[in-house]
Parts: sequence; C-alpha cells; structure tokens
Amino acid sequence: MRSLVLVSALVAALTSAAAPSTPAAVPPGHVYFWPAPNQMGPGGAWDYAPPGYREADPRVRRHAYSFDSHASVTVYAISYGSGGCLYRAIRPGDHSENWEWAQKFDGVGDTTMGCRPG
Repeated sequence: MRSLVLVSALVAALTSAAAPSTPAAVPPGHVYFWPAPNQMGPGGAWDYAPPGYREADPRVRRHAYSFDSHASVTVYAISYGSGGCLYRAIRPGDHSENWEWAQKFDGVGDTTMGCRPG
C-alpha cells in the first residue's frame, strides 16, 4: 500500500511539472501587465494597484503586450512622448491578450494626469 501511495505521488508530481504554466490569477483591486502576449513573458506579471501613479517596471515599460484589470476603478495607462503625454483608460474587467498600446506604455495611475486621450 505504501509503495502505491509513493508511486501515485511521483506520477502526480511529474504530471504537474510537465504541464504548461498558467498565468497567475489577478487579485481583486489589481491590474497585471505582462511583457508578452497571452499573459506571458520573462519575470511574470508586473502588478499595479491604485491609488496613485507608478512608473512601469523595465520589463513592461514600452513592452506591455497583455494586461488584465481586476481594479474596482478605471485606471489610466500613461505614455510620455515629445508632444506631451497620452492616456488610455483601462476599465474594471478590461483585458487584452495582445495590447495595441504595448509599445507606448510608460506607467499607470488612477487619474489622467493632465494627458490627452490616445
């Protein structure tokens, strides 16, 4: 009986080790940004939780190819450029597997920070 339990445990461990990893569940109140499409990428997700503004982590700055928002409020992706700054609203429940704003993303905040819609 003991050897059967050990074999079952070994099979379960090997099966879970071979299974592809799935993205981490986004906790309520947070927005996750990933450096690759489909909620993937080296280092995993970068986490933002309102309030306030945060500069994007270098892994996702100008490289946030997917996101998932479980924030309870609208947050704003911010992009800085030579003509000023732009914002893109991210509403509660919004997500993208291949975000068109990936190469514009510099940070995120809970206000538009005086930027123009982009």
